[in-house]
Amino acid sequence: MITEHALLPVIPGREEDFEAAFAQARHIIASMPGFLAMSLSRSIESPQTYLLLVEWESLEDHTVGFRGSPGYQQWRSTLHRFYEPFPVVEHFETVSAAPKAAS
Repeated sequence: MITEHALLPVIPGREEDFEAAFAQARHIIASMPGFLAMSLSRSIESPQTYLLLVEWESLEDHTVGFRGSPGYQQWRSTLHRFYEPFPVVEHFETVSAAPKAAS
């Protein structure tokens, strides 16, 4: 499993529009082969910045499968107009994790 990490710098004043567009677009990525889970979080300190985390079965599920799909074109046309500058996307493999301790 890999985690796609993207900091999304939304144009100030467009945050509500972005969140509404994301709510409409999230089904696109969720329907892709290899998709496992996704979360979108908003920065408390910089409210125009969002953190998108997507878990994929493999790197290729994102870089080849999703990005090469017609769904990506729809995702792009729905969401990319909100970013300035364009986000940097990186992929991560888990090297260590710990569950919450039982109480």
